[in-house]
Formats: sequence, C-alpha cells, structure tokens
Amino acid sequence: MNKISINIDGKEIQTQEGEYILNAARANDIFIPAICYLTRCSPTLACRLCLVEADGKQVYACNAKSKEGMNITTSTENIIKERRAIMEVYDVNHPLQCGVCDQSGECELQNYTLEMGVDAQNYAVKDVNRKDIDWGHIHYNPGLCIVCERCVTACKDMIGDNSLKTVPRGADALEAEYKESMPKDAYAMWNKLNKSLIGLTSGEEMLDCTSCGECAAVCPVGALVDTHFIYTSNAWELKQIPATCGHCSAGCQISYDVKHTGIDNTDDKIYRVMNEWNYVSLCGAGRYGFDYQNRVEAKDTAAFSKALEAFKKADTIKFTSTITNEEALVLQKLKEKFGYKLVNSEAKAFQTFLNDYSQVSGTKLYGYDLEATHNANFVISVGAALKSDNPNARYALNNSVTVNKGAGLYFHPVKDPIIEGLGKSIMTMYHAPLQEEAVLYLILDLFADKEKLPSEIVSYLASFHSQKTVALEEIIKEEVTEIVKVMKKNEESGEEEEVEEEKKKMVPKKITKEVVVDDNRLLDILGADEKFMEDLEKNLAKKESFVLIAGADLYTHPNSKNLARLLALIEKYSAFELVMIPALTNSLGVSLICELDDEAGSYAIGYNTKGDFTLSALGDGDLDMPAINQQEGTLTSINKRVNPTNAAIGYKGYELNDIANELGLKAELVVDYTKMLPTSKGFKTREFDSLPNHYDNDGTEHRGYLLDNVAVAVSGDESVAAISCEKMEGTLIYMANPVRQFTPFTYKTTNLDEASGVYMSEEFLSKSDFNEGESVRVKSQSGELVANIVSDNKISGDIVLLPTFDSKLNSEALFSDYRFVAASIEKV
Repeated sequence: MNKISINIDGKEIQTQEGEYILNAARANDIFIPAICYLTRCSPTLACRLCLVEADGKQVYACNAKSKEGMNITTSTENIIKERRAIMEVYDVNHPLQCGVCDQSGECELQNYTLEMGVDAQNYAVKDVNRKDIDWGHIHYNPGLCIVCERCVTACKDMIGDNSLKTVPRGADALEAEYKESMPKDAYAMWNKLNKSLIGLTSGEEMLDCTSCGECAAVCPVGALVDTHFIYTSNAWELKQIPATCGHCSAGCQISYDVKHTGIDNTDDKIYRVMNEWNYVSLCGAGRYGFDYQNRVEAKDTAAFSKALEAFKKADTIKFTSTITNEEALVLQKLKEKFGYKLVNSEAKAFQTFLNDYSQVSGTKLYGYDLEATHNANFVISVGAALKSDNPNARYALNNSVTVNKGAGLYFHPVKDPIIEGLGKSIMTMYHAPLQEEAVLYLILDLFADKEKLPSEIVSYLASFHSQKTVALEEIIKEEVTEIVKVMKKNEESGEEEEVEEEKKKMVPKKITKEVVVDDNRLLDILGADEKFMEDLEKNLAKKESFVLIAGADLYTHPNSKNLARLLALIEKYSAFELVMIPALTNSLGVSLICELDDEAGSYAIGYNTKGDFTLSALGDGDLDMPAINQQEGTLTSINKRVNPTNAAIGYKGYELNDIANELGLKAELVVDYTKMLPTSKGFKTREFDSLPNHYDNDGTEHRGYLLDNVAVAVSGDESVAAISCEKMEGTLIYMANPVRQFTPFTYKTTNLDEASGVYMSEEFLSKSDFNEGESVRVKSQSGELVANIVSDNKISGDIVLLPTFDSKLNSEALFSDYRFVAASIEKV
C-alpha cells in the first residue's frame, strides 16, 4: 500500500492508504474514544463513540478508511453531544457495584464516563433479569455487560473459535419518544444494546472452545472474568511483572500480576496473567498456566555438594529446551571446559534441520515470522498440529483468513475440527504419515518459478504429470419449438377463442463430452479429492502475499534432510515466505547456542529431564532449580526475537549459575551471560537490563532484539532426493499434546486440568470397542505403556494422540524419532 498524508485536528500525519482512521490516529498518539474496536479485528460499529468528522462528513473512525489529503476533526459540538449520550446509555441500569467489581480500577466504562463528563442521567428503561452464568473457565455477568461485542470479535477474528455471539435480551422496546429526542447515533446504539446479550454459539451451558481466555482479557468491564480470579484482588493492588511466556516457542509478551499471598503470608503470589491484547493473543496455557514455580525455602547444601560430585563424575548433560538462552550458554561453556556431551534430542533434530536448510538457502534461519503471517492472505501449513504445537501460528492463520480475506491450505495426517472451523476458505488435506515430501514437491510444482528452478527438479516434477481423457457432463441451453394454446380475440366476431401457435424457448440439456486434462500423480499420492485444483484456483484469486509454515513433524522425519532442502527451494524459487515452528519454548535458542551431541555417555546429569543425577525445576530431582517464572533471562522465539523475561516469584535455592561458578565459570548473575550470547549465530552484545519489553500504539514491537540472519556459504548443490513412498500399517499414534498443555510445567499448574492418557477422537471411539476412562496397553516396536483413554472432541479421525506433558506416562518410549508410529492398542 502507498503512504499518504492526512490531517487530524491540525496535525499532519503519515499513514497507509486505506488504513482505518482510528488506527492511524492511535499510531500517532491522537486520542479518539472507542470501546468496541480491537486493532487486529474487523470493526463492529457497536459503540459508535469513535465518531469523527472527515472532510465535513460524520463517519466512524473504526470503519472509515484514510484517503490522501483527508481532513479530520475528532471533536465537534454534535460529536460531543453524541458521545455523552452514548455514555449515559451505557450507564443505564449498570449495577452500582464498582467497589467489589473485578474490573474496578481498570474499567473502560468508568474511564469514559468520567472522560465524557457524565454527571446526570436523562434516560431510563425497564431492566430484565440478568443472572450470572458459569461458563467453566469464564464467568459471565450479563448485568455488567455493555454488549460492545469485543469478546465476540476477538473469538472470531483473533482466535478462530467462534464460540460467542449476541443473543436476544428479551427486553421491552425503547419508548418511541427517544427516537426523536435523542442524538441519532446514541439512539441507534441503545436500540441495539437493549435487544442483545452475549451467549454461546453452541447453545450449550458450558463453553466448548480452546479455552484461551482472550474474551475475558478484552472485556472493557467486569462482565467476563476468568473464574479463578473472581473476587481475589483489586486491580490496583497488583504489581505487573513484564515477562515472556515460557510454555511454547511463540514467546508471547505477558505480564504476571503479583501481590502477597495473604495477611499471614507475605510471599508473592501470581494472581493472573495479562497481555497486550491489541497486539498479541495468548493461548490458555499462557493465560492460566502461571503457577508452575518451584517453591524452595532454603539452599540444600548437602544436595548441592552431591551435585558438584556428580558433575565431576559425569560425561554427559541431558536437558530440555525449557531453559533460558543464558542457561544454554552456561551448559555450552561447561562443555567447552570439561568436554561434556550435551544431549537434547528435540533441539538436535531442529539444529540439524536448520543446517541442512541453510546449505541451500544461504542463511542460518528462515526468513519470515508470525507477525508478518497475520498480514498475509494465503497461508500453507505443513507438518504441524497448529492448534497445540504453537497456538499463535493458528491465530496468525485465522487472522489472515478473517481480517485479510485470505485463504489457507492445511496439510496434516490428523483431522482437526478446530482448523476446519476457521472458515470455508481453509482447505484441509489429511495425507498419510511419511508423505510430507510429496506435500513439499506438490507446493514446488504448483507455485515455483519453473524457469528458475533447477532443470533436474523440473524434469522430476514433470514425471508426475500425464494427460488423460475424461468424460465431463455439461449443461447447455437448446432452443426448442412447442405448440401452445392461447386465447385470442377473433377479428371478425370480436370474441375470445382458443387457438394454437408456435412458441420458442431455451431449455437446459445435459451433454457429455470428452476433454483432455492434466493428471497430477502427486495429488493421488496425497489422497486429494477431485475438486482440489478447482477449489485451490478459487482460493488463490486476488492473493498476493504467501506464507508457508513448517512444523516439527518435518524435523524428525526419516528424510528430514530432503525436507529441509525442499523448504529452502520453495522459499528461494516461489513467492512463499517461510516460517518454522521450533518444537519447545527455547528450541531455537538452544539449537543456535549449544553444540549438541547424538548419544549420551556413561553417566549423565539431567536438567529438567531424568539423569543419573537430576537437576529439576519441577521439584522431582536430586537438586532443585528455579522455573522460568522465577528467573531473569532471555528466550528466543519463533519470530527470531530474543525476548527478556523476569522473575515473578522468589526463589531461595541454588541455580545452575551457582554450580557453574563452583566449577570455574565466574558470573555474579546468570544474566551476566546475556551480553555473551554468540554473535556468530546472530545474537547481539546487549546487557539484559537494556532490553525493552513493550509495544508502541501502532503495534511496533519493542521486545529484546531480532536475531541477525547470518549468511552461510553454500556449495551451489541444490539437488533433492526422490519421494520415498513408505507406508505405516496398523493403528497410528501421534506424539502431540492436547490444547493448553505443552510440558510437565503446564501439567503442574492449578488451572490447567487436562487429563493424562491416550487421546482418542469421538469418531474413533464410536467405531471401536474402547470407552473413555478404560485402561489400555499401547505397544509399538520401540516400547509400551499403559494409560487411560481420554475422549477429545478437538480431534477427529482414526489417529490416536499420546501427549508428552506427563513425564510419568513416558510417551517418548514408543517412538523412535518421527512423531508418528504404528502400534497395537488393547484393553488391560
């Protein structure tokens, strides 16, 4: 889009052509009141407070688009009257319970009532009975609801659950005189408000969604509140600790809201998590999975001495990627000093995949991020269970479809009703496991510039094509003549009489004709239906910004090297930008910082994973460690951003840095390593305390810093291997977590109550002899386990899920590397 100049209240500003006036004003620190509008969502015009005058005409700033030279006035005598009347209407029948309302102190209704100078009430209407409703993790108080519809919009445009809607209020109609006596927009807003409340699209009594809590976060009043937070604290008592979510690789900006536990306990407690919802959305784990801290009251000197002895004995350190960049650097320095093997299989797979990708791409990292994906209008996802692997990737896909009028193509073996529910412009192709190579070859075939693509690859793609003759039925219109009887006046007698005459008309006729069409065998391999290409062509119309999201299924695939090279070719020779989803919290940071090994030695230290001697922030090891919400440090996100996080809860035990110092590394604080992160891998020499963590009004992110995408020397070899058509026989098991669970840290939290077990779809259970709650034995060539069946309506089809969030389940024992495995399941 082109940059243009507009004038708001005498201030000349620059904005994008077609940008909403309200967004342009906010980006330039110009205040226009608005309650219903959310920056990343489509406008609803529910509140009408954003009235402005543009080139002499009253318009709504949330819905009116900027044009070159436009002259805008944000406040006139009539607009002031309208806004005051609107706020008076919002206050009609609003309960006077501010002193105990959970939103008091941060309530937009309070703020705007004062801003508009409402000191009297001129309107009244009979109220209706509006009882509180418990929707599960969300509590709805319709008596406080102003029906701004922000919750509905956020659920639809940001998240994609579409779980909320407006429903009839059942109130009496407004008195007719108000239509004549009230300001026009205030009356229109009140008339709509008086007819509506918020309800569930499912018609059920409880919310059945992905439980992200974004609806409560965006609520401007106390109508929607997280159930766990009701009547626990006043907003002004809470201290905000800026941080980064430690659960998945999205690296979402969050604020831990903290105060003392109680009168008799002065220890800090996290009461809730908040987010900058205009710019980033949280998943349920980020919002509700906050109390995973490891409470330690004192340093265990005996255990510390044993840890030092274990480090002197060990030849290996095994660890997970739920650690900070600084801790990863400490481990790397210990490797360099003592020769330890560093074993982290998940990060090693990603590290190897990135290295294979870079041999063709010429850069260390992929080129795009999720922020830019929001603004694309055609998105493909391959190798990722988006809703659980990285919920913000799913939000980006949804936002692209709903707000940008985009379309998407979702490739995965596991059927996903959540993805299907994002809209009609999302095409899903549920291919068999191990067919990811065919998917990437199909993308190359459909979208790559064949004139630039290496000739041997063009030839290979051509080998999948052939021509075939098919019979197509077509409806044509054919002219026919028929004899009809009509009444006509006899010219001699002057009387009406019935006569016959010819009448011509066009009638439909079905014909069959033979046509020669292209037959693409790649579509057959993937099981595409006959309408795939036709639907794809429709969805590609007027699309100009393309993104490919690649997930963790690819990194552990038996032919991961070939997949990495194919991704690089797609990025290089097509219009697609590339994003890769790191599997865990800091997989990208760990893969860049640490020199990882394939195999462990004879004696291993485990860090947040089982070892011969275990350091654990989960409280289940030989020496306690702090959890991420008890640490300062940085995490590297999917967006290639090094984000700072801060300690929300105190910790009185030993840290990894204490061990490192005893072993000869010297740093007073672990964040002293922040400035030492390797610049050769794209990090920068920044002090931890210099790292910002906020957004500008225009959505510009100031959080930490972006990694440099380091150039890598390439040989010029862009060859790729042929498709391997392996098949998996038997019941298929997929290693993936349910919505809201990621690791043992999320499993530890109070408000995330997903059950551990074998997850089966309702469809699978209906066709089997299994029942929810039954105990079953799952056995593969690699191992076996016994667990209870959990019914999950967030998946469908015949593939069973085994989660990793419960370490006692030991799901990984059934898998070799790839996330899919064939197994037998039998009742115990």
